[in-house]
Amino acid sequence: MANMTEIRSRMKSIQETMKITNAMYLISSTKLRKAREKLDATAPYFELLQSTIKDILFHSPDINHTFFDQRKKIKPEDKKRGYVVMTADKGMAGAYNHNVLKLAQERLAQGNDNTLFVIGQMGRKYFTKKNVRIDMEFLYTAQDPSMWRARNIAETLVDLYRKEKLDEIYIIYTKMVTPLKAEPEIIQILPLKRQSFEEMNVELEKYHKIADYSPSPKVVMDHLVPNYVKGLIYGALVESFSSEQNARMMAMQGATESAKDMIRELSLLYNRARQAAITQEITEIVSGAKAFQKR
Repeated sequence: MANMTEIRSRMKSIQETMKITNAMYLISSTKLRKAREKLDATAPYFELLQSTIKDILFHSPDINHTFFDQRKKIKPEDKKRGYVVMTADKGMAGAYNHNVLKLAQERLAQGNDNTLFVIGQMGRKYFTKKNVRIDMEFLYTAQDPSMWRARNIAETLVDLYRKEKLDEIYIIYTKMVTPLKAEPEIIQILPLKRQSFEEMNVELEKYHKIADYSPSPKVVMDHLVPNYVKGLIYGALVESFSSEQNARMMAMQGATESAKDMIRELSLLYNRARQAAITQEITEIVSGAKAFQKR
Protein backbone atom coordinates (compact mmCIF):
# COMPACT_ATOMS: atom_id res chain seq x y z
CA MET A 1 0.00 0.00 0.00
CA ALA A 2 2.93 2.32 0.65
CA ASN A 3 3.95 1.94 -2.98
CA MET A 4 0.42 2.89 -4.11
CA THR A 5 0.45 5.94 -1.86
CA GLU A 6 3.75 7.08 -3.34
CA ILE A 7 2.51 6.62 -6.90
CA ARG A 8 -0.72 8.48 -6.13
CA SER A 9 1.29 11.36 -4.63
CA ARG A 10 3.50 11.58 -7.73
CA MET A 11 0.47 11.59 -10.02
CA LYS A 12 -1.12 14.40 -8.02
CA SER A 13 2.09 16.43 -8.17
CA ILE A 14 2.33 16.00 -11.97
CA GLN A 15 -1.32 17.00 -12.41
CA GLU A 16 -0.70 20.19 -10.44
CA THR A 17 2.31 20.91 -12.66
CA MET A 18 0.15 20.40 -15.74
CA LYS A 19 -2.28 23.03 -14.48
CA ILE A 20 0.60 25.50 -14.15
CA THR A 21 2.04 24.75 -17.61
CA ASN A 22 -1.41 25.08 -19.21
CA ALA A 23 -1.94 28.42 -17.47
CA MET A 24 1.48 29.67 -18.60
CA TYR A 25 0.70 28.55 -22.17
CA LEU A 26 -2.54 30.55 -22.21
CA ILE A 27 -0.85 33.64 -20.72
CA SER A 28 1.97 33.53 -23.28
CA SER A 29 -0.54 33.03 -26.09
CA THR A 30 -2.45 36.17 -25.05
CA LYS A 31 0.76 38.22 -24.70
CA LEU A 32 1.99 37.05 -28.11
CA ARG A 33 -1.24 38.05 -29.84
CA LYS A 34 -1.26 41.52 -28.26
CA ALA A 35 2.41 42.10 -29.11
CA ARG A 36 1.90 41.24 -32.78
CA GLU A 37 -1.13 43.55 -32.93
CA LYS A 38 0.96 46.43 -31.54
CA LEU A 39 3.70 45.81 -34.10
CA ASP A 40 1.22 45.66 -36.99
CA ALA A 41 -0.32 48.95 -35.85
CA THR A 42 3.03 50.77 -36.19
CA ALA A 43 3.91 49.27 -39.60
CA PRO A 44 2.38 52.11 -41.74
CA TYR A 45 4.23 54.79 -39.75
CA PHE A 46 7.55 52.94 -40.08
CA GLU A 47 6.99 52.44 -43.81
CA LEU A 48 6.41 56.19 -44.18
CA LEU A 49 9.71 56.91 -42.40
CA GLN A 50 11.57 54.51 -44.69
CA SER A 51 9.99 56.03 -47.79
CA THR A 52 10.79 59.60 -46.71
CA ILE A 53 14.43 58.83 -45.94
CA LYS A 54 14.76 57.05 -49.29
CA ASP A 55 13.15 60.02 -51.00
CA ILE A 56 15.64 62.44 -49.43
CA LEU A 57 18.57 60.28 -50.50
CA PHE A 58 17.10 59.96 -54.00
CA HIS A 59 16.65 63.72 -54.51
CA SER A 60 19.74 64.77 -52.54
CA PRO A 61 22.38 62.18 -53.49
CA ASP A 62 25.22 64.43 -52.33
CA ILE A 63 23.87 64.92 -48.82
CA ASN A 64 26.60 64.28 -46.26
CA HIS A 65 24.96 63.36 -42.98
CA THR A 66 26.51 62.15 -39.76
CA PHE A 67 24.02 59.29 -39.46
CA PHE A 68 25.40 57.85 -42.72
CA ASP A 69 29.06 58.46 -41.85
CA GLN A 70 30.83 55.10 -41.92
CA ARG A 71 33.90 56.68 -40.28
CA LYS A 72 36.29 55.04 -42.70
CA LYS A 73 39.22 56.98 -41.25
CA ILE A 74 39.06 54.71 -38.20
CA LYS A 75 40.53 51.25 -38.61
CA PRO A 76 37.96 48.45 -38.21
CA GLU A 77 39.83 46.99 -35.23
CA ASP A 78 39.87 50.40 -33.51
CA LYS A 79 36.17 51.18 -33.88
CA LYS A 80 34.08 51.54 -30.73
CA ARG A 81 31.10 49.23 -31.08
CA GLY A 82 27.94 49.12 -29.01
CA TYR A 83 25.80 46.00 -28.75
CA VAL A 84 22.22 45.98 -27.48
CA VAL A 85 21.45 42.38 -26.46
CA MET A 86 17.78 41.51 -25.93
CA THR A 87 17.01 38.56 -23.65
CA ALA A 88 14.16 37.46 -21.40
CA ASP A 89 13.60 38.24 -17.73
CA LYS A 90 13.14 34.57 -16.84
CA GLY A 91 13.74 31.07 -18.16
CA MET A 92 11.35 28.25 -19.08
CA ALA A 93 11.52 29.32 -22.73
CA GLY A 94 13.53 26.48 -24.26
CA ALA A 95 16.75 27.56 -26.00
CA TYR A 96 15.55 31.15 -26.52
CA ASN A 97 18.03 32.82 -24.14
CA HIS A 98 20.88 30.43 -24.94
CA ASN A 99 20.78 31.11 -28.69
CA VAL A 100 20.82 34.91 -28.49
CA LEU A 101 23.50 34.94 -25.78
CA LYS A 102 25.69 32.60 -27.82
CA LEU A 103 25.51 34.96 -30.82
CA ALA A 104 26.28 37.94 -28.58
CA GLN A 105 29.30 36.18 -27.08
CA GLU A 106 30.66 35.41 -30.56
CA ARG A 107 30.35 39.04 -31.70
CA LEU A 108 31.89 40.43 -28.54
CA ALA A 109 34.90 38.16 -29.04
CA GLN A 110 35.56 39.79 -32.44
CA GLY A 111 36.12 43.33 -31.11
CA ASN A 112 38.48 45.03 -28.69
CA ASP A 113 36.47 48.10 -27.67
CA ASN A 114 32.90 47.00 -27.02
CA THR A 115 30.13 48.60 -24.99
CA LEU A 116 27.44 46.17 -23.92
CA PHE A 117 23.81 47.13 -23.28
CA VAL A 118 21.57 44.34 -22.04
CA ILE A 119 17.78 44.19 -21.94
CA GLY A 120 16.38 41.39 -19.79
CA GLN A 121 17.44 39.92 -16.46
CA MET A 122 18.69 36.62 -17.95
CA GLY A 123 21.25 38.43 -20.09
CA ARG A 124 22.46 40.57 -17.21
CA LYS A 125 22.93 37.51 -14.99
CA TYR A 126 24.78 35.66 -17.76
CA PHE A 127 27.30 38.41 -18.55
CA THR A 128 27.79 39.29 -14.89
CA LYS A 129 28.67 35.66 -14.20
CA LYS A 130 31.12 35.74 -17.14
CA ASN A 131 32.70 38.94 -15.73
CA VAL A 132 31.78 40.88 -18.88
CA ARG A 133 31.39 44.60 -18.27
CA ILE A 134 27.91 45.89 -19.05
CA ASP A 135 26.25 49.29 -18.78
CA MET A 136 24.45 48.93 -15.45
CA GLU A 137 22.42 52.13 -15.98
CA PHE A 138 20.74 50.58 -19.02
CA LEU A 139 18.23 48.60 -16.97
CA TYR A 140 15.20 47.78 -19.08
CA THR A 141 12.84 44.88 -18.67
CA ALA A 142 11.96 42.64 -21.63
CA GLN A 143 8.27 42.53 -20.69
CA ASP A 144 5.56 44.52 -22.52
CA PRO A 145 7.68 46.52 -25.01
CA SER A 146 6.42 50.03 -25.66
CA MET A 147 7.21 53.02 -27.87
CA TRP A 148 8.10 55.03 -24.76
CA ARG A 149 10.80 52.55 -23.82
CA ALA A 150 12.06 52.34 -27.41
CA ARG A 151 12.32 56.15 -27.50
CA ASN A 152 14.42 56.24 -24.33
CA ILE A 153 16.76 53.57 -25.66
CA ALA A 154 17.03 55.27 -29.06
CA GLU A 155 17.82 58.67 -27.50
CA THR A 156 20.61 57.14 -25.40
CA LEU A 157 22.19 55.35 -28.36
CA VAL A 158 21.87 58.27 -30.80
CA ASP A 159 23.44 60.61 -28.24
CA LEU A 160 26.41 58.26 -27.77
CA TYR A 161 26.84 58.01 -31.54
CA ARG A 162 26.66 61.77 -32.09
CA LYS A 163 29.28 62.36 -29.38
CA GLU A 164 31.48 59.76 -31.13
CA LYS A 165 31.60 57.60 -28.02
CA LEU A 166 30.39 54.80 -30.30
CA ASP A 167 31.24 54.34 -33.97
CA GLU A 168 28.87 51.47 -34.70
CA ILE A 169 25.75 50.27 -32.89
CA TYR A 170 24.18 46.84 -33.30
CA ILE A 171 21.09 45.10 -31.96
CA ILE A 172 21.24 41.39 -31.18
CA TYR A 173 17.76 39.96 -30.82
CA THR A 174 15.59 36.98 -31.75
CA LYS A 175 13.51 37.26 -34.92
CA MET A 176 10.27 35.32 -35.18
CA VAL A 177 10.53 33.79 -38.66
CA THR A 178 7.42 31.59 -38.41
CA PRO A 179 5.18 30.53 -35.50
CA LEU A 180 7.37 27.43 -35.22
CA LYS A 181 10.76 28.98 -35.94
CA ALA A 182 12.78 31.80 -34.37
CA GLU A 183 16.39 32.73 -35.09
CA PRO A 184 18.88 35.02 -33.33
CA GLU A 185 19.76 37.95 -35.56
CA ILE A 186 22.05 40.97 -35.52
CA ILE A 187 21.31 44.26 -37.29
CA GLN A 188 23.29 47.49 -37.51
CA ILE A 189 21.22 50.53 -36.58
CA LEU A 190 23.97 53.16 -36.78
CA PRO A 191 25.49 54.33 -38.99
CA LEU A 192 22.84 53.78 -41.64
CA LYS A 193 23.81 52.44 -45.04
CA ARG A 194 22.60 54.14 -48.22
CA GLN A 195 22.42 50.88 -50.15
CA SER A 196 19.96 49.51 -47.60
CA PHE A 197 17.45 52.23 -48.52
CA GLU A 198 18.22 51.92 -52.25
CA GLU A 199 17.27 48.25 -52.08
CA MET A 200 14.05 48.87 -50.13
CA ASN A 201 10.88 47.99 -51.96
CA VAL A 202 8.87 51.13 -51.11
CA GLU A 203 6.91 53.41 -53.42
CA LEU A 204 8.59 56.79 -53.85
CA GLU A 205 5.77 58.09 -56.02
CA LYS A 206 3.43 57.68 -53.06
CA TYR A 207 5.09 60.45 -51.04
CA HIS A 208 7.71 62.55 -52.79
CA LYS A 209 5.32 64.57 -54.95
CA ILE A 210 3.84 66.22 -51.85
CA ALA A 211 7.04 66.33 -49.78
CA ASP A 212 8.60 69.69 -48.96
CA TYR A 213 11.72 69.50 -46.79
CA SER A 214 12.03 72.68 -44.78
CA PRO A 215 14.37 74.28 -43.89
CA SER A 216 16.62 71.69 -45.60
CA PRO A 217 16.85 67.93 -46.22
CA LYS A 218 19.75 67.72 -43.76
CA VAL A 219 17.72 69.23 -40.92
CA VAL A 220 14.77 67.01 -41.73
CA MET A 221 17.09 64.01 -41.65
CA ASP A 222 18.21 65.08 -38.15
CA HIS A 223 14.65 64.46 -36.97
CA LEU A 224 13.76 61.48 -39.16
CA VAL A 225 16.68 59.18 -38.40
CA PRO A 226 16.23 59.15 -34.58
CA ASN A 227 12.59 58.20 -35.17
CA TYR A 228 13.69 55.56 -37.64
CA VAL A 229 16.15 54.15 -35.08
CA LYS A 230 13.34 54.20 -32.53
CA GLY A 231 11.22 52.16 -34.94
CA LEU A 232 14.02 49.64 -35.46
CA ILE A 233 14.46 49.23 -31.72
CA TYR A 234 10.73 48.92 -31.10
CA GLY A 235 10.46 46.30 -33.83
CA ALA A 236 13.34 44.33 -32.32
CA LEU A 237 11.79 44.57 -28.84
CA VAL A 238 8.46 43.23 -30.06
CA GLU A 239 10.10 40.51 -32.17
CA SER A 240 12.18 39.37 -29.19
CA PHE A 241 9.18 39.44 -26.88
CA SER A 242 7.08 37.53 -29.41
CA SER A 243 9.82 34.94 -29.89
CA GLU A 244 10.12 34.54 -26.13
CA GLN A 245 6.39 33.95 -25.69
CA ASN A 246 6.31 31.55 -28.62
CA ALA A 247 9.30 29.62 -27.24
CA ARG A 248 7.63 29.48 -23.82
CA MET A 249 4.39 28.19 -25.38
CA MET A 250 6.32 25.43 -27.15
CA ALA A 251 8.23 24.58 -23.97
CA MET A 252 5.01 24.43 -21.93
CA GLN A 253 3.35 22.31 -24.59
CA GLY A 254 6.30 19.92 -24.53
CA ALA A 255 6.18 19.80 -20.73
CA THR A 256 2.44 19.07 -20.80
CA GLU A 257 2.91 16.21 -23.28
CA SER A 258 5.72 14.76 -21.14
CA ALA A 259 3.51 15.05 -18.06
CA LYS A 260 0.70 13.18 -19.82
CA ASP A 261 3.13 10.38 -20.75
CA MET A 262 4.32 10.18 -17.14
CA ILE A 263 0.74 10.03 -15.86
CA ARG A 264 -0.05 7.19 -18.26
CA GLU A 265 2.97 5.24 -17.04
CA LEU A 266 2.16 5.93 -13.39
CA SER A 267 -1.48 4.96 -13.94
CA LEU A 268 -0.31 1.60 -15.30
CA LEU A 269 2.01 1.12 -12.31
CA TYR A 270 -0.75 2.15 -9.92
CA ASN A 271 -3.21 -0.35 -11.42
CA ARG A 272 -0.62 -3.09 -11.23
CA ALA A 273 0.18 -2.29 -7.60
CA ARG A 274 -3.54 -2.13 -6.78
CA GLN A 275 -4.17 -5.47 -8.50
CA ALA A 276 -1.24 -7.03 -6.66
CA ALA A 277 -2.57 -5.72 -3.31
CA ILE A 278 -6.06 -7.09 -4.04
CA THR A 279 -4.62 -10.45 -5.09
CA GLN A 280 -2.56 -10.58 -1.92
CA GLU A 281 -5.61 -9.82 0.24
CA ILE A 282 -7.67 -12.51 -1.51
CA THR A 283 -4.84 -15.01 -1.04
CA GLU A 284 -4.64 -14.17 2.67
CA ILE A 285 -8.42 -14.57 3.06
CA VAL A 286 -8.43 -17.94 1.25
CA SER A 287 -5.47 -19.15 3.27
CA GLY A 288 -7.18 -18.09 6.49
CA ALA A 289 -10.39 -19.86 5.48
CA LYS A 290 -8.54 -23.08 4.71
CA ALA A 291 -6.72 -22.93 8.02
CA PHE A 292 -10.03 -22.42 9.81
CA GLN A 293 -11.58 -25.43 8.02
CA LYS A 294 -8.67 -27.66 9.02
CA ARG A 295 -9.26 -26.83 12.67
